[in-house]
Amino acid sequence: MGIYWSMVHPYLKRRRGAEPVQIPAPSPEHGPPDELSSILARTLGVPIFQEQAMKIALDAARFSSAEANQLRKAMATFRSRGMVYELEDMMVGRMVARGYDPDFAARCFNQIKGFGEYGFPESHAASFAHLVYVSSWLKCHFPAAFACALLNSQPMGFYAPAQIVRDAREHGVEVLPADVNHSMWDNTLEEVSAADGAREGRFDRHISMRIGLRQVDGLPEHVAARIVAARAEGGVFGDVAELRERAGLSPAHIERLASADCFSSMGLSRRQALWDARSLIAAPDLPLFRAAAERDEGAERARTLLPQMPLSEEVVNDYQTMRLSLKAHPMAFLRASLAERGFVRACDLRERNFRSMVQVAGLVLIRQRPGSAKGVCFITLEDETGVANLVIWPDLMEKQRRVIMGARLMEVRGRVEYDDEVIHVIAQHLTDATDALYGLADDLLSAPVARADHVSSPLTGRNPPVIRPRDLHSERAPPSRGHPRDLRILPKSRDFH
Repeated sequence: MGIYWSMVHPYLKRRRGAEPVQIPAPSPEHGPPDELSSILARTLGVPIFQEQAMKIALDAARFSSAEANQLRKAMATFRSRGMVYELEDMMVGRMVARGYDPDFAARCFNQIKGFGEYGFPESHAASFAHLVYVSSWLKCHFPAAFACALLNSQPMGFYAPAQIVRDAREHGVEVLPADVNHSMWDNTLEEVSAADGAREGRFDRHISMRIGLRQVDGLPEHVAARIVAARAEGGVFGDVAELRERAGLSPAHIERLASADCFSSMGLSRRQALWDARSLIAAPDLPLFRAAAERDEGAERARTLLPQMPLSEEVVNDYQTMRLSLKAHPMAFLRASLAERGFVRACDLRERNFRSMVQVAGLVLIRQRPGSAKGVCFITLEDETGVANLVIWPDLMEKQRRVIMGARLMEVRGRVEYDDEVIHVIAQHLTDATDALYGLADDLLSAPVARADHVSSPLTGRNPPVIRPRDLHSERAPPSRGHPRDLRILPKSRDFH
């Protein structure tokens, strides 16, 4: 992809007027000056598509039909790269002999080599451009519907649910939490009435997005269907016990809903809902207990007052159960200490001097190491203000492979570079700071951890394992519960190789 981008980048610069449009020509004795105009005029003198590369080989390098067919086969698949290199001297040599600039000739053939791994015909490009335009139009004019559709299509693409929701909120979409009295299985759109808007200080009707029950980790679709059916038949649920009775849910499924904070419409906090859910387990459904409950019907039971859960712990629980949080971003709780140490927020990177040294920190969203990037690794970090793109050269990749491939929260020192569209931090040193995530929730502070390969076979023994930074990103060995929700701090990154 790097070879391909080396040709696209000049085209973009020429399109915005930052570079003059020049169409190479042969020597006067070898052909007319506009020999390549019909091929390259539409792309401002830069070959971008496969058809253009083939046409240049025919017209500028004077390939025969048989030679052009060899070139076509070589571009068809990366497995034919050996054949591509055999044709290099032929194409470049003939173009130079006819008076073309050697650099242009070499770049044309490098483009063909790039097509061997990453490239497409113009028809493919046109179709993709149409899809991108339609998607961009939908995102611009209907951001709630666009985000809703992406969430309902997960898993897909680079970005996880938390990033899709964050972007939607940054573009003015009101996102409502998952709730047993309002959510369907899928994420849905809700029109806020004028009365509801007036209570919140708004007098305009608008569309909000409601998080669906599909986001609750470990909740089966058929269970959500029972909740929706019971709600449609008998109206909203008044309390946890009513939900269990009318929807026929098991205490385990109610506990998962409570862990995901899906009872706020009942006025129940996460802790209170969990307390009520677990009380259902304490009183088994036996005739004697049922008769006692009927005798006590109508009697007001004293509710146990539970301490409020700290916001940081709420956020960690949201990520564990929903893979996103509407309350805050985990990095917001670490910002004060990071600021004291001189770390820059993602949104402030452009204000720093070009190639100045900066320190950034964030959750690892994406790791990429394309085969065509010659060993360069790209990482996307997210903090509470946005994303930062890291470029990691091969030598640093070899030195700090463990941190690069393992960290869930990463601190980076490097130089910031940017142009009109993209900001990068060229990394010089990376630190695995995943252990800081444990401080966001009290119940995680002393939790034993194990390597990922110990999840299915938990470590045993009297002494807990030593906590090492390289282990903290991986899943914890469960002491008694085996649900994946209990085995991680935050969802893992999405990695592409």
